[in-house]
Amino acid sequence: MKAWRVAIALSFLLLSGCLVSFKEPLPADQAAPAALLGKWTSKNAWGEPLTLQLSRIGNNRYKAVTTVKAKPQQHDTYEFTVSRHGGRWYLSAAVPQAFGGHFTIAGFELTDEHELVLYQLDLEQINQARGQNVLHGEPFDTRDGVLIDSALPQVFAYLDDPANSDVFVEAARFQRAGK
Repeated sequence: MKAWRVAIALSFLLLSGCLVSFKEPLPADQAAPAALLGKWTSKNAWGEPLTLQLSRIGNNRYKAVTTVKAKPQQHDTYEFTVSRHGGRWYLSAAVPQAFGGHFTIAGFELTDEHELVLYQLDLEQINQARGQNVLHGEPFDTRDGVLIDSALPQVFAYLDDPANSDVFVEAARFQRAGK
């Protein structure tokens, strides 16, 4: 699963092979909070130390570089954008073609304890929203994946509704490096 799992956790979140993807990415019209940028550490599913370096690469565009400490020469790089709606921060990144392409959206939070907490969308909850015609989309050809084609305002109306707060599940927790 390599460092891809960390990147997954950073909105590319494919835990257990389940993926909620979207036809539209978040537009690059908002800046990330300054506290998001920098170096973060965690451990992967096998207990190996991981490093996550988040940096600005352009006007409201960002890059995540993940490295497993045991293999520092190998790293994965992903570009992403962020957006704040309601009381929640979101990030969006392109999904590799092997996982259907398109884009994923995840939530993130910066805690008072200098942690970065990443949240993935719960596939079952998203499928329930599809069944109730709140969101529109179709399954796609990867294990338990769904492509949502609803417009972003409709997606955020659903995600920002406090009644749907359980649609997010914690996927990863990182600590600020050096603290």
